[in-house]
Amino acid sequence: MVRQGAEDHSARAFSVADARLDPSLYNPDLAPVPPARRTWGVYNYCSLWVAMSVCIPTYMLASGLIAGGMSWKQAIATILLGNLIVLIPMLLNAHAGAKYGIPFPVFVRASFGVRGANVPAVLRAVVACGWFGIQTWIGGQAISSMLRVLFPAAANDQAAPWICFFAFWLLNIIVICRGIETIKFLEGIGAPFMLGIGLLLLLWIARKAGGFGPVLSSPSRFKTTAEFIRFFIPALTGMVGFWATVALNIPDFTRYAKSQKAQIIGQAIGLPPAMTLYAFIGVAVTSASVVLFGHAIWDPVALLGQFQQPLVASIALIALLVATLNTNVAANVVSPSNDFSNLNPRWISFRTGGLITGVAGLLMMPWKLLTDFNSYIFGWLVGYSGLLGPIAGVMITDYFLIRKTNLDLAALYTRGSVYEYRSGVNLRAIGALGTGVTVALCGLIVPSLRWLYDYAWFVGFAVAALVYWTAMRNRRV
Repeated sequence: MVRQGAEDHSARAFSVADARLDPSLYNPDLAPVPPARRTWGVYNYCSLWVAMSVCIPTYMLASGLIAGGMSWKQAIATILLGNLIVLIPMLLNAHAGAKYGIPFPVFVRASFGVRGANVPAVLRAVVACGWFGIQTWIGGQAISSMLRVLFPAAANDQAAPWICFFAFWLLNIIVICRGIETIKFLEGIGAPFMLGIGLLLLLWIARKAGGFGPVLSSPSRFKTTAEFIRFFIPALTGMVGFWATVALNIPDFTRYAKSQKAQIIGQAIGLPPAMTLYAFIGVAVTSASVVLFGHAIWDPVALLGQFQQPLVASIALIALLVATLNTNVAANVVSPSNDFSNLNPRWISFRTGGLITGVAGLLMMPWKLLTDFNSYIFGWLVGYSGLLGPIAGVMITDYFLIRKTNLDLAALYTRGSVYEYRSGVNLRAIGALGTGVTVALCGLIVPSLRWLYDYAWFVGFAVAALVYWTAMRNRRV
């Protein structure tokens, strides 16, 4: 079966090589990955998800739920449920990458058109730029905290945090310029570092708080079920929104899969357990901070600043830096680099797209997105989920319900093909996307419809999928 699949992929790749490729749609970074280069197995996808899940934003996601009033059990259950939900669109969109060896911006041409694909690709890229900035800001603050521990006089220099931020930004740019193999190398070393720092924080603060009993005994601050539900619903949407980005561009990674089985098992084993485990560390440490300091310290960088031993704090912060760098380039550079390359493949390569991502990440002012847990979860995560949910709805409906997983690979790289629609744009897909986004985000403007915003990803996905299926079901494809 594997051998037959490999021959099938070779035939498709050969048809693309023989086609009259349009240079506005093709470059080596966007080309289908040949079978010889599809080497990622179950372990690679497990390690990918462990590396991406074991990160500071995961910790802050969990700690934000505690700061918002949840008990540790409620927070862990919310995170686990959110990850099980988002795993479904993740695996569905991953199928095309593993089957055809194509990245997200090429895959989305089937539903939005060879030029219309730039709309969802740019929306996805903009969100990734925001994440890139957030991770870079966290890394810069870690460097600044380490300097304050080692050189207390640095705490009085107001320019130090900004210098550290730009220094870490430059380090990310250097990794981007070295390409995808450096990213793969970082995956293998980033996760162990981050697990180590998480366990160190957990043991240290639990000991100071008098053990795990007091840490995990803090009750929920919600007095009624209705009060809890009002917090839980947007929080769950935020959990789904956390990985709604990668749920779209997962073909960027599964295009290297040895088989469908490898990517499915690897992702199913890697994502929910790793995310939930590390979230538990964030939950427990934040609960302990309430016991120790009387209020929740949701930022682990700030908490590490409480260490009295300079050597321990420095080692912990260095580990945090390595893990943050790994997550940033893997989760927030691969996709937007391909997306920006898709705008003009002749002039924008993977590395150039990565540089654009780095600059855009600065312009999005990540320090404002991390003002507090409300801005992070209910503003950033829930807000952009209303943009990405409709894209997922259109993609999944088109690939599985309209096309039955059958794509014309060569046509994805040529003009005037079946994916040309009207001047390269499928207006039905654009209309479905616009309708889904409008309905999902209208709750921000109309107070009585706030619940639509609280369910932004789910509402956007369902509305866009229904509108697209209605518009395309009688169209010959």
